[in-house]
Amino acid sequence: MAEGFDPYAVIKYPVMTEKTMKMVEEENKLVFIVDRRASKHTIKRAVEELFDVEVEKVWTLITPRGQKKAIIKLRPEYKAVDVAMRLGIL
Repeated sequence: MAEGFDPYAVIKYPVMTEKTMKMVEEENKLVFIVDRRASKHTIKRAVEELFDVEVEKVWTLITPRGQKKAIIKLRPEYKAVDVAMRLGIL
């Protein structure tokens, strides 16, 4: 997946629920549905390139629907709220 790296192919779309809104506002985290083949390192790189931020940590899980969900914690100097506003989800 690394060759011809396309961050738009890695990050599919943001997840916006009440729970994820709370994560954005209180924990400085963003939640995305990502390509199932993407590694945590690839997801981190894609988020950093797309949103011009630095990622502190990435957690991934497979949803009951079989989608891969990535929870991305941003470094303290970056605000998840700012990214969410740029995405138009806040």
